[in-house]
Amino acid sequence: MSKEQTRPSESLVQDLLAERRELRVAVERLKLELADARTRGGGGPDPRVKEMQEEVERLRYQLASARAEANNLRDDRDALRRGIERALDQMSAEDEDTH
Repeated sequence: MSKEQTRPSESLVQDLLAERRELRVAVERLKLELADARTRGGGGPDPRVKEMQEEVERLRYQLASARAEANNLRDDRDALRRGIERALDQMSAEDEDTH
C-alpha cells in the first residue's frame, strides 16, 4: 500500500474542515442570540412560574383539608368501633345473665 491509499482523500478533509467552520459559525450565532435574548429580558423568570406556584399552594391546601377530613373520619370510626364493642360486651353480659 502506498502512502496515498492510507491517507484520507483531500475532498474528505476539505468537507470536514468546511463542516467544522459552519459549526463554529453556528455556535457563535447562537451565543449572540442568547446574549441578545438575555438583554431583552427574555432570560427572566418564566411567566408560568407564578401560576404554578399558585397551583401548588391550592393543592397544598386541598391536601391539608383532605388529611384533616381523614383524621376526623378515623376518629369517628374509632368511636363507632368502641361503641360497637361496648354494645357487644353488654349483649354478652346480658346473655350470660339469662343463662
